[in-house]
Amino acid sequence: MRTIEICAGAGGQALGLHNAGAKHVVLVEIDSDACATLKLNNKKHSLNWGNILEQDLKKFVENQAEEYYGKIDLVAGGVPCPPFSKAGLKLGPKDERDLFPTALELINKVRPKAIMLENVDGLLTSDFDEYRSKLQRKLNRLGYSAEWKRIQSSDFGVSQKRARAILIGFKSPYKQYFQWPSPTINKPKTIGELLFDLIASKGWKLADDWKKKANGIAPTIVGGSKKHGGPDLGPTRAKNEWQKLYVNGHRIANEDEIPGKDFKNYKLRNGTTRTGYDYMPMLTVRMVARIQGFPDFWEFTGAKTNSYRQIGNAFPPPVAESLGKAIQKAIKLGDTKLTKKLEAAE
Repeated sequence: MRTIEICAGAGGQALGLHNAGAKHVVLVEIDSDACATLKLNNKKHSLNWGNILEQDLKKFVENQAEEYYGKIDLVAGGVPCPPFSKAGLKLGPKDERDLFPTALELINKVRPKAIMLENVDGLLTSDFDEYRSKLQRKLNRLGYSAEWKRIQSSDFGVSQKRARAILIGFKSPYKQYFQWPSPTINKPKTIGELLFDLIASKGWKLADDWKKKANGIAPTIVGGSKKHGGPDLGPTRAKNEWQKLYVNGHRIANEDEIPGKDFKNYKLRNGTTRTGYDYMPMLTVRMVARIQGFPDFWEFTGAKTNSYRQIGNAFPPPVAESLGKAIQKAIKLGDTKLTKKLEAAE
């Protein structure tokens, strides 16, 4: 399954599709740190991905897309979320960051067998009914039958409440063979179970007790845009949810801030203590990446804020893998049908 991956970010979706058997021909990402992350992991783990382009998607579509006509099975990617999120004021097509039209132009020029685009589940609200319908009508005119679905990441083993809007479409005859994947796991690991080895790695005496108290899954990890926000675990509502899991979400910890043997509370940079957070550790970049579904071997480039943003904006690899396997199955069955049809005609 040959793919073009757009808005590839730190490679969450790309890694999941790779694990499903995809062969990435080209990956397009405008952020320099994210591109460095993709190139680092591609080389270090011998993934054999194709061209990793640090480039504006619009320029790629304008200048290079046509050379891939008829050579691609799947166009996939997670176009920017702010146009459809509360934080982004839900401006939709009025937001300059809306790249759905660019994705459609790419599909028109490449004509893959299948497409998969993901975004925040806010795109599935009534505010965007007409917008979604308009996208589907345009795809229909291009010869694709497409369907939206809300996917909850925790249904696929990710220890996080992360619902996404997924658009999957196919040319004929592939659509008839596609089935949305069923949940792979009913009960993902709690945060305590998932992160215990990392939290306890410096000998914290109360790590076992913390593991029992951190007995739920995480709220949505948010990366945010470069326009605002630092490396913390989200708005006040999310921080309150983290506090119930005995995690301090006010900032992302450095590795040297993993709880030591006698860890008790969190001190601010000026030396004062934030009340109400006794025995509540902060999370490191590696811990957040594990919550997002990245394997521990996956490395992130850039400063802590940039690394965290790459993780928070990623599509969980386990979810992408499940969807990718279902798409690949449909493509293989469709190809088999077309081959038999051609043989019968001869």
